[in-house]
Amino acid sequence: MLDLPALVAELNALLRLKTTTIGMKMYETVAEMEAIPRIRRPKTVHATDQIVSMASRLGWTVGITGDDLVGSQCRAVIGLGPQDEEWRRGEKYVGIWHGTQPDAQARQEALDVVPHGRYQAMAVSPLDSGRIPDPDIALVYATPGQMIILINGLQYRNYRKFEWSVAGESACADSWGRALKTGEPSLSLPCYAERRYGGVPDEEMLMALKPADLRIAVDGMKALAKNGLRYPIPAYGIQNDPSAGMGVSYARP
Repeated sequence: MLDLPALVAELNALLRLKTTTIGMKMYETVAEMEAIPRIRRPKTVHATDQIVSMASRLGWTVGITGDDLVGSQCRAVIGLGPQDEEWRRGEKYVGIWHGTQPDAQARQEALDVVPHGRYQAMAVSPLDSGRIPDPDIALVYATPGQMIILINGLQYRNYRKFEWSVAGESACADSWGRALKTGEPSLSLPCYAERRYGGVPDEEMLMALKPADLRIAVDGMKALAKNGLRYPIPAYGIQNDPSAGMGVSYARP
């Protein structure tokens, strides 16, 4: 099993993150979720964005069921509510987020969501707290500069080109929805709801990935740092001759 506190310490040393990296786990029974040490349960309904931010902004460990979420969209993305015909048609978004019902339906059908029926609960907690020792995914909030170094770390060995999508509103489907569904690292531009209700700052992006992939990214970033490729990325100067810097960063001596 991964040493999650050590992993988070290495990640923070490399990227100087200001937002707590958290873990998220789905549970097949409510009892499993409620057995988590020092678990908090909401007293009113919330958006999933708020639940996630209670962990990432406040350091809380929070568990929910579908009944704790404010609407069908939040429930459906993490599989705690049905993705039925009413949800798929998206009629409640017409005239707000989309101009026509076909537009709304196309957006709904484009979302990556956890299939409904297997899980009854979900929990989030700071990744280094130890309260969720085996999270399904980790959530890393970072600026674009930090995020590209993280991605470079993922690509240091066994390179692959990442191709991510932007659903638009309900961008949680691009991050935790897709990562929970596919197990693949999933980058998103947090949407209006995540920023308005979840308090995500303008400058932050979100990467959702398995802890094992985060370990790969950290190891890759450590290797890059030895090569002088690290965060923060120092500005070289837009009017300077780049030859000397390029010779170090892009060619072996």
